[in-house]
Amino acid sequence: MLLALDTSTPAITVAVHDGTDVRAALTTVDRMRHGELLGPTIAKVLAEAGGTPADLTRIVVGTGPGPFTGLRVGLVTARALSDALGIPVDGVCSLDILAAAVIAERAPGEPFLVATDARRKEVYWATYQPVEPITRLDGPHVTKPADIAWTGPAFGAGALQYSGEFPQAGAPEFPDAAVLAAAVVRGVVPVRPAEPQYLRRPDAVPPGPRKPVLQG
Repeated sequence: MLLALDTSTPAITVAVHDGTDVRAALTTVDRMRHGELLGPTIAKVLAEAGGTPADLTRIVVGTGPGPFTGLRVGLVTARALSDALGIPVDGVCSLDILAAAVIAERAPGEPFLVATDARRKEVYWATYQPVEPITRLDGPHVTKPADIAWTGPAFGAGALQYSGEFPQAGAPEFPDAAVLAAAVVRGVVPVRPAEPQYLRRPDAVPPGPRKPVLQG
């Protein structure tokens, strides 16, 4: 069985796929509780799928871009499970997960943009061809919405939050692990190492050298 998860946005989303169908999935939106909710969510989804960690054969995890804390929870958990169970773990750009959902649910007839909230009045975004396999035209980037100058179809919480800059904004809002699992099994989304895509430096940085009080 395949375990899929993503914590790159306020959505903590987990799914289990048996190679044919999604057996169970659960998404909870809570910006502040990724660390508290991810473990119990994995346990609940595995139980609903009728499996245990020992039944897992592969893990896929959203790699962002996303805020440091939430994204780190998902990646550390995925890699820890991979090490403990001795099974492979792969990453998928979280914006690609949203793009896969857009194509599956809406089949837009022209290139489209997906965007998630990057805070600081910016969004993480990328643009895509409306076809499978998932084909990224540009991105991912982190940019102020007004500087993107995109008037075509746009999807994701970032687009909806700044709908004045994205006049054709719509759902889905967040990556969905059920979509991630199905896309990976079907081979329509590119996989990458399970390493984070932050796109900006963390707020906390090591202190620089002390300045001398006296000169000369």
